[in-house]
Amino acid sequence: MSQQGYVASPPLSQAQPGMGGYHSGFGTPASQPLYGHYGTSPQFPAGPSGRRTAPPSPAQGGRRWSASRSEIFSLRPVCTCGPSNSGPTPFSHAGPPGGMQSQRYLCPSYISFARSSFTPPSSTLYIPIPRFPAPAISGPPISPYGQTPFPAPQSLPTGPYGGQVSAAQPPFPGTFPGGAAQMAGPPQKKPDPDSIPSPTQVMEDERSRRGGQLYSTDLRGQVPPLVTTDFVVQDRGHTSPRFIRCTAYSFPCTADMAKESHIPLAAVVRPFAAVPDNETPLYVVDHGEAGPLRCNRCKAYMCPFMHFIDGGRRYQCGFCSCVNEVPASYFQHLDHMGRRVDVYQRPELSLGSYEFIATLDYCKDNKPPSPPAFIFMIDVSFTTIKRGLVHLVCDELKTLLDRLPREEGAERSAIKVGFVTYNKVLHFYNVKSSLAQPQMMVVSDVAEMFVPLLDGFLVDFQESRAVINNLLDQIPDMFADTSESETVFAPVIQAAERSGKLFIFHSSLPTAEAPGKLRNREDKRLVNTEKEKSLFQPARGAYEQLSKDCVSSGCCVDLFLFPSQYVDVASMGDVPLHTGGSVHMYSNFQVEADGDHFLSDLRRDVEQPIGFDAIMRVRTSTGFRATNFFGSVYMSNTTDVEMAAVDCHKAVTVEFKHDDALSEDTGALLQCALLYTTVGGRRRLRIHNLGLNCCSQLTDLYKSCETDALINYFAKSAYGAMLNQPLKVVREGLASETAHMLACYRKHCATPSAMSQLILPDAMKVFPAYMNSLLKSAALVASVELSTDDRALQRLMVLGMGVEETQALFYPRLIPLHDVDPVSMAIPPPVRCSRERLSEQGLYLLEDGRQIILWLGQACPPTLVQSIFGVPSFAHVSAVGTLPELDNPHSKRLRAIIDLITQQRPYSMKLLVVKQKEKMEALFLQRLVEDPGLHGGPSYMDFLCHVHREIRQILT
Repeated sequence: MSQQGYVASPPLSQAQPGMGGYHSGFGTPASQPLYGHYGTSPQFPAGPSGRRTAPPSPAQGGRRWSASRSEIFSLRPVCTCGPSNSGPTPFSHAGPPGGMQSQRYLCPSYISFARSSFTPPSSTLYIPIPRFPAPAISGPPISPYGQTPFPAPQSLPTGPYGGQVSAAQPPFPGTFPGGAAQMAGPPQKKPDPDSIPSPTQVMEDERSRRGGQLYSTDLRGQVPPLVTTDFVVQDRGHTSPRFIRCTAYSFPCTADMAKESHIPLAAVVRPFAAVPDNETPLYVVDHGEAGPLRCNRCKAYMCPFMHFIDGGRRYQCGFCSCVNEVPASYFQHLDHMGRRVDVYQRPELSLGSYEFIATLDYCKDNKPPSPPAFIFMIDVSFTTIKRGLVHLVCDELKTLLDRLPREEGAERSAIKVGFVTYNKVLHFYNVKSSLAQPQMMVVSDVAEMFVPLLDGFLVDFQESRAVINNLLDQIPDMFADTSESETVFAPVIQAAERSGKLFIFHSSLPTAEAPGKLRNREDKRLVNTEKEKSLFQPARGAYEQLSKDCVSSGCCVDLFLFPSQYVDVASMGDVPLHTGGSVHMYSNFQVEADGDHFLSDLRRDVEQPIGFDAIMRVRTSTGFRATNFFGSVYMSNTTDVEMAAVDCHKAVTVEFKHDDALSEDTGALLQCALLYTTVGGRRRLRIHNLGLNCCSQLTDLYKSCETDALINYFAKSAYGAMLNQPLKVVREGLASETAHMLACYRKHCATPSAMSQLILPDAMKVFPAYMNSLLKSAALVASVELSTDDRALQRLMVLGMGVEETQALFYPRLIPLHDVDPVSMAIPPPVRCSRERLSEQGLYLLEDGRQIILWLGQACPPTLVQSIFGVPSFAHVSAVGTLPELDNPHSKRLRAIIDLITQQRPYSMKLLVVKQKEKMEALFLQRLVEDPGLHGGPSYMDFLCHVHREIRQILT
């Protein structure tokens, strides 16, 4: 299948207007919102419903997407599969442990541009890489991810990504530790990195085309702007992309088509996402004692996809086609177009997202829920006392409790608070408002845990403020002379299983005799072996049951870890993972260096919007269904996604499979229903509806793909597979899926061309860059230099991330700061994430959503160093966690940029200053994801060459 279009103009990294199937523009935002208060007359412009006006002509100021001529690139390689014999670069690094040096295989030596009248498809990017005969390989097949030979294709296991792991290939460049070194080639020239697609350029082009514009959700299956683009959403029947993003917005009509493409069909659902101030908040609908109207067969809730018939007396469900009677209390006449005359006065009939007030039928035991509680559980062992952590936490809580989340319009929070301290035993506190002094009760029998207080443990902070402040003043002094170093962990959670959230501040491996006792399982000898997966598997027994009990009670766990050595994050973080909580870790914590970072995380966790005791179900129209769920969730069956709590940052990735053929006419419909308890103790139903197109041509499928959502899916599915499969198999599966997706596109969608060309769909042209970064991520790379706890922590964090967070994590922003305009208020445009973009005279900021690193070149001008750091030269700069507040334009501008970046991210980010050619620089260099990984893994260019070779083998 081919289509007319153009070849991208040089450089290849620059996207062209009209690529990827996007509409030419959104138009200017409406002068007034189309939705007023419900109950008023609608303000939609005249015209048939669901139709978009024609784009303006060039004479009217519109843009016309056309290309009278096209350009084809010719990359002339010296060798496509041999190792580079060139000397070290200025930023070269030692190879992996064991004496093996990291090798780089460079394909193209230089690039030339040749004019041609050939016009390839508009949604296709052509990167010609002429084939060069590969040297002969002797010996057994070599895995692309290490020296270990792997068996022939017929004996390879089936991975979680569809199909078998690919057959043995010649080792690809810049491999993981232990890469093959049998092949040799002639000296090569350095390739031009601008010849390959640039993620930063794609993001900048998208911002220039769609940034700041109005995105109306009136059309089914339209592709939203990228997550890195600022835009305003107007809900007109389909949910906002802030709530749901899909890997593709045109689902293939048949299962065979989906299987052939290898594109996963998935949606990343963030049901509690925050709505910006410049957008309309969700409307709350109250149907009284009757409750929300639902389909009798599939139980889908009333939404814009329901079709009213028989004069409005019945309606046909858009999901299962069942015809239902309309209750008399809900009846309304239809207009001449068959729509209810009150369609714009009812949010559930005209909006993609809204809430219902739930009746007692949706409550446990048909009783209203109690207001949730926040319980603060503080480790008072020797380590935390001596570090000053207990004093820091107690001081912060005195002011933080004034900012507990509350219902909209409420004067005070309904959340109750309680306090527990612990080491080998647990101390409960009675802080009832009628007491003059707080009372402590000790439970030493941790094997049979119970709460010794019936009254006074959970209180209203405003009523008991004086007693609570008195307690917080006394806790550091009560345990100041402790010598107890052993702690328990599982009994701490068991002691407070009730609806709400536990904030646990813990410092060491729980080795005291009690349920959930852990031992040191870290064994570097298991790295890069079949048993490496055991390092990430949580301890069996107590923690599995603990997760189940917490979810049943609606108890969410947020864990703050302060270790100085191994603490088994894989086991201790398992309960937060399954209860919708978070894990924060501050290794070798020091109050002076890390205190602000920790307190900022604590404040965000306490203050963020949140729902409790949540159950989510995803319903689909006939022909496909939800099969797999990835996230901070608990699954007691195959359909109900249970979360003890859900906050505005947690996302669940849902994978879909075909049951039957889909229709292009009716499309594919999704409805996500979240039942939860508000912070005020009220049950609500939050509904998100989304309609997708269906296609019978693979071209339409590839045009509708979203790279950021694809990477979110692959990251979560790979991190989930880590527990059951060897990491080598997981990595090979990811690389194989990349090659199969692109091979299918080349075979069925692209115009026939030379096999030397690497052909990429425009909507996925930077997908290999993100996939290569995922393969080199700490959790997946096999290196003894990385802490097992750090790798387990990244796995836990990514499983709960939304599309925005995974995009930032797998392609960080690298922002040059040495030449910024001190007057401008915007964040400077980033450059490609490679050391080739660094200048020794420069100052660069790198952020990935988890940390901010300032890199200072050794030749940075002293005037810039003085204005930023307040010291005379490069040699005087130290690795600090804060910047001095200096009264000059450069200092103010830099601190403003950091503040803006921090506001964009859901978590606080620790600031680290590193200097060129010093030891700490490795932390910065390992995040330059287009370069070879410091712990193994190829560069972006080398990974493209490997994928190209795999595609050729698949097709031949």
